[in-house]
Amino acid sequence: MKFIDTIKNIWKIEELKERILLTLLLLLVYRFGAQVVLPGVDAAELASLGTQTQDGLLGLLNAFTGGAFANASVFALGIMPYISASIVVQLMGIAIPYLQKLQKEGASGQKKITQITRWLTIAITLVQGPGYIYNLFATLPPGAFVLESQTVFVVSSVIILTTGCIFAMWLGEKITDKGIGNGISLLIMVGIIATLPQSFVQNFISRTSGEGGDIIMVLIELVIWFVIILASVLLVMAVRQIPVQYARRAAGGGYEKNVFGSRQYIPLKLNASGVMPIIFAQAIMFIPAAVAGLSDSETSQGIAAAFSDIFGLWYNLVFALLIIVFTYFYTAITVPTNKMADDLKRSGGFIPGIRPGSETAEYLDKIMSQITLPGSVFLALVAIFPAIAVKVLGVQQGWALFFGGTSLLIMVGVAIDTMQQVNSYLLNRHYDGLMKTGKNRKAVA
Repeated sequence: MKFIDTIKNIWKIEELKERILLTLLLLLVYRFGAQVVLPGVDAAELASLGTQTQDGLLGLLNAFTGGAFANASVFALGIMPYISASIVVQLMGIAIPYLQKLQKEGASGQKKITQITRWLTIAITLVQGPGYIYNLFATLPPGAFVLESQTVFVVSSVIILTTGCIFAMWLGEKITDKGIGNGISLLIMVGIIATLPQSFVQNFISRTSGEGGDIIMVLIELVIWFVIILASVLLVMAVRQIPVQYARRAAGGGYEKNVFGSRQYIPLKLNASGVMPIIFAQAIMFIPAAVAGLSDSETSQGIAAAFSDIFGLWYNLVFALLIIVFTYFYTAITVPTNKMADDLKRSGGFIPGIRPGSETAEYLDKIMSQITLPGSVFLALVAIFPAIAVKVLGVQQGWALFFGGTSLLIMVGVAIDTMQQVNSYLLNRHYDGLMKTGKNRKAVA
C-alpha cells in the first residue's frame, strides 16, 4: 500500500526519523506533566473540580489543556498564557511604532519580539495563577489541601504554575526548532486529542445504555463528524488563484511578457486568518459573564447565565457575529495587499487588465473582501456546530466539542501543517538523491 510505503520512506530518512522521535518524546513529557498534581493538593479530592469543568467555558478551557485544568496539574494553565501574550503582542504591533520597527528588522527583530512575548507570558501567568488557586479554594473541600499554611500554598503554587507554563513554552519551542511541526500548536492539539477518547466513550455509553440502545445514531454521528472534518480541511486549504504575468524591458524597447512562464498565480486563501478569529471571539465571550457576575441583580444574573452556556442561543449568536467581524479584522492586518502590489511592481509582475501599483492593491483588497465573506460565514458555522450537535442531534456536550469550533479546526490545521513539513522532507530527499548519487530515489519516489 502507498501509505505503508510512505511510512517506510519516512523511517529511512535519518534526520526526519530523529525529529519525529524527539517530537513524540517531548509531547509525552508534556502529557506526563499534565497528570502531576500541584504539591499540597490531595488528588483523591478532585472530583468536584472535575464536575465544574465538565461543560461551559471551563470545560472548553479544560479541553485545551488536555484535562490538566481539572487535574489541578502543574500544567493546569497549559500554554494558553503564551497564546494570550502572542495575541496581545501581535495586536500591539499595529499601534506601537517600536514593535512595527522590530517586525521590519527580520530575524533580529523577531528574536526581540519573541523575548517580549515570553516576559508578557510570565506576567499573564502571575495574574491567572492566583485566580486558578482561589478557584480551587472555592471548589474543593477543605480536606483537599494538605498544607497548613494557606499563604505558603498560594505562593508556591503560583510559582509552580508559572514554571509549568514556561516549561511548556520551552517544550513547544524545542519541538519547533528540533522536531517536526509547530511546537505550540502541537501541544494544544495533543491536549485536545487527549480528551477525545473519553468523550466518545461517554457519548457511546449514553447512546447504547438502556433498552434498545441507539447504535445507529452513534454511526450517524461518526459520519457527520467525518463530513465536518472534510469541510474543515476544505476551509483551511481553499484558495483563489489570481493570474499574474511578468514583463521586462526588451533590448529594442517595449516589454517582453511572461518571462517566467504563463502559469503564475497569487494564491489568496479563503480563510487567511485560520482559527485566530475564533480565539479572539472566545476571549471576548468571557467578558460578559465575568462582568455580569459582579452584580446580584436579576438581569445581570440572567446575562451571566446566558453567556456561560456555550451551547445556548444567545452565546452562539454573538459568538458567530464576533467571528465574522474578527475574520475581516485579522485578514486586514495579516494580508498586506499594498506590499504584495509593491513586490509585484518591483519584480515586473502585473495582473492582466489591472495597472501596477495602487490599482493592483485595491484590486487585491477587493478580492480579499469578496472571498473573506463566505470564508468567515463558513468559519462561524463550523464554530457553532457543537451547539447544533447538542440541541438538534442530542450529542453529549463533551463529545460535541469535537464537532466543530476551535478544537476541530486546530486539529485539522496542525495535522495539515505537520503533514506538509513531512512531505517537504520527502521531496527534498528525492531532489538530493537525483542531484547527487540517487541512492534515496527509490525510497521516496
